[in-house]
Amino acid sequence: MKIVDVVFVYQMKEEAELKWHGRFHHHEKNEYEAHYFLQGSGSFLNSGTTYTISPGIMFITNPGEDHSIVLSNPDNPLTYYAVLFSIEDRDNDFYSLLQHQMTDDRIYQIGTNYRFFFEELKERGMSKNLLLRSSAVHQFMSFLYLVAARNHKFHYGDDSNQHIEKALRIMQSNIFEDLQLTDITEKLQLTDSYFIRLFKDKMKTTPKKYYTKLKIEAAASMLISTEMPVYEISERLKFYSEFHFSRVFKQYTGNAPTVYRETYRQHLGAL
Repeated sequence: MKIVDVVFVYQMKEEAELKWHGRFHHHEKNEYEAHYFLQGSGSFLNSGTTYTISPGIMFITNPGEDHSIVLSNPDNPLTYYAVLFSIEDRDNDFYSLLQHQMTDDRIYQIGTNYRFFFEELKERGMSKNLLLRSSAVHQFMSFLYLVAARNHKFHYGDDSNQHIEKALRIMQSNIFEDLQLTDITEKLQLTDSYFIRLFKDKMKTTPKKYYTKLKIEAAASMLISTEMPVYEISERLKFYSEFHFSRVFKQYTGNAPTVYRETYRQHLGAL
């Protein structure tokens, strides 16, 4: 297996994005594509069939299948990851899994909390370090085996904890605000200390770090898909200054915003 490309699209609403991702296209022999939707409403068109997009749903398309993404409500733009990967005939077991077990039903409701998994997949899968790329391949293969095992209970997609699910929705809906911890806990009617413990136990990170990560993901998408200056992106995402934004962005991605834009824009056209 080879990960060919990974793209993150945050709130698809720019004209160039709508035109590019809304076009009908297909991929070559042995190339599959997974689309994982986090936010928004729309339709996924695949080989003449139209599917409704909802947060937490993943679609897998086979080689040669024409598919397209259509935004249905401009006020509720789509946020998603797309992973293009190829399978060699020699990958017998995995090839069989995709060709048979996952062919009839390639729509999977896995929940919205796999954001970090796909972001890590993008960072490792697109790395110049061959060991990291190999790590991403094994991660993704293991993930797809779990997806195929319908009786597997997804930890990150578990909806049993309503407090965390609601908190995530609040964060995702307020990316362009300066959301404070008390803004969340007051809506959840929880104490700050209890919510932090609950969040760390479920998400393995703090609410502040998770919220910052969401902002960085949004910034990364804007850097790739728009001509917006770095200072304007910083202002929109409510960072203290352009310097502060650049420092935090590099801390999370390993690259300065301008370098990230130059590096990853070349990948946009592959999907």
